[in-house]
Amino acid sequence: MKRIFAVLISFFAVLCLARAEDISGDWQGTLDTGMGHLRLVLHITKAGDGNLKATLDSPDQGIAGMPVDSISLEGGKLHFTLNAAKGSYDGTLKNNGSFNGNWTQGQKMPLVLTKTTSPIKLQHNPAPPSDIDGTWTGTLEMPPDNRLRIVLHFKNTADGLTATFDSPDQKVQGWPATSVTRKGSSIKVAMDQVSGLFQGKLNKAMDALSGDWSQGNLNVPLTLKRASQDTPLKQ
Repeated sequence: MKRIFAVLISFFAVLCLARAEDISGDWQGTLDTGMGHLRLVLHITKAGDGNLKATLDSPDQGIAGMPVDSISLEGGKLHFTLNAAKGSYDGTLKNNGSFNGNWTQGQKMPLVLTKTTSPIKLQHNPAPPSDIDGTWTGTLEMPPDNRLRIVLHFKNTADGLTATFDSPDQKVQGWPATSVTRKGSSIKVAMDQVSGLFQGKLNKAMDALSGDWSQGNLNVPLTLKRASQDTPLKQ
């Protein structure tokens, strides 16, 4: 009897939390895709009639404002669908205020959504350019006989040095780097969405970055050269 009573208390606590909690705002979580990590940001608003509306960002793919087609919260359970990605989410509100559930898009992937007051930015306020701002290009010589062109676009902003990543041979364009770290002539660019990391050093002429691209167990030399003009490579 005590155990049943405890379960009932827990159930009603979550139910009351769901009723009391205004879930309007920004919710953020990270998907483990098996090949890397993708951060998602869900922006929820409440209409005058009390119905919920939302949009979804995938910052690591450079995508913002995808309209959520349907969203509901019933009994502490959040459900929303995103037809553009053929995906849906089902999560349960926990006592810590987060939603624990699964994102389904061909397969189920665990996804915890936590409310945040500082969602990931896709747009940054301008700042004076750094000495490496611009386009840098190189080619990965992948075993056994594959060659992949790599393009990094560096840009200094009010939030610090940023970069976007193109892989023309894989039809990837404009993916933001997860982080860009610079210490003197040493530069690191992390691309968590593909579990990739570039580490390189600037030469004295400031026109080449020589280093390595690592991805899983792969470690391949990569030299990026400053492009003479910011013109994208043909896809």
